[in-house]
Amino acid sequence: MTDTTPPYSWRAIILPAYLPTLLFSLGEGAMIPVIPVVATERGASLALAGLIAAMLMVGELVGDLPAGWLVARIGERNAMMGGALLAVIAVLIALAAPTTFALAIGVFLLGLATAVFGLARHAFLTSYVPERTRARALSTLAGVFRGGHAAGPFVAAALIAWTGSAEIVFWVLVASSFAVVVVLLVLPDPERVFGAARLARAASVSGEPLTEGEAEADAASHGVFRAIVTHRGVLARIGSGVGLLAAIRASRTVIIPLWAVSIGMPPETAALVIGVAAAIDFALFYVSGQIMDRFGRLWSAVPGLIGLGTGHLVLALTHDLPGNEVWFAVVAVLLGVANGLSSGVILTLGADLAPKMNPAPFLGAFRTIGDAGGAAAPLIVAGVTSLVSIMAASATMGVLGLVGAVVMWRYIPRYVPRRPHRPYSSGG
Repeated sequence: MTDTTPPYSWRAIILPAYLPTLLFSLGEGAMIPVIPVVATERGASLALAGLIAAMLMVGELVGDLPAGWLVARIGERNAMMGGALLAVIAVLIALAAPTTFALAIGVFLLGLATAVFGLARHAFLTSYVPERTRARALSTLAGVFRGGHAAGPFVAAALIAWTGSAEIVFWVLVASSFAVVVVLLVLPDPERVFGAARLARAASVSGEPLTEGEAEADAASHGVFRAIVTHRGVLARIGSGVGLLAAIRASRTVIIPLWAVSIGMPPETAALVIGVAAAIDFALFYVSGQIMDRFGRLWSAVPGLIGLGTGHLVLALTHDLPGNEVWFAVVAVLLGVANGLSSGVILTLGADLAPKMNPAPFLGAFRTIGDAGGAAAPLIVAGVTSLVSIMAASATMGVLGLVGAVVMWRYIPRYVPRRPHRPYSSGG
């Protein structure tokens, strides 16, 4: 039988994977910064506004496991369209009634939509992109996502300046979500176009060719909870490192703005420093992919964790020094470099370890661990700051980052060789 499946090329995945991601992240990136503003306009206290904004991460965390089941059942493209439409429903609920409760429900549903959309694009690239370029493809996906989130606030600022309303920004997400659906409907279904390539790769892993019926039966037998049981060993070990990496990344986004306020840095100066660090972070996403594809995943994960952990520890030691603003700028840049050099590593490790025929259930469990770490970090920072000080909170997160580096150094070589060929699926 002649295989007429189109060969892999970067151009072939730009539109089906990266364009929808850019559109969705642009709309989400515009909406996220104005959620606390809209909450306070509706009468919420600062604490309640923060809680409402945090419902986005809660929704993602709750949605990861169901998203794994959904993507395995209806496919990546349908799941991405469903996630986009759920985001539209979330916005409409948030706007339907001028209450904080409606806003909280809408933000929570947006988190669910983000979980579904994110897992679907992750599963698509895991299934389609060959191993030799997997890290670059997934680092680029992470870079596109960050680019959308970086551009979104500028769109929001322009709309607010033009209309004087913060709620108008929510419609940017509606427009971008509809654009995602249109793009996915117009383009050929990548699962059909590249399905034979997926089967061929699965056959090369197992050593025996699979018919389409056998492939479907194999996929149906691997549910989310079975994936958790089957892969419990790797989820507990590498998953721990992933959770710590996600935690210290989330800590960085909380501590840096708080630190600027704590040392009395002028807001415009702090914004400039944070913007420069974010630009450096974004600029390094493809470099991270090159490093992982050429030298292995270890050389992105461990340096990234060491850099993030060291940066937090340096902050803790320089808060009261005479040159604390200079130290703040240096550390912000260091954290941007470290985060950029580890761009896409969580996505890539998930893709390396996931079963190739049906990656979604495993990825749902894998992403749940990472999102749990990201959700826990702000709580740790807030709790330690309240009980002790912000210096102690930064030091705590720095130590956790270095622990994560040790975990990754120990287990990545065991489960993901320099050039991975097959997932480790033992429960041990």
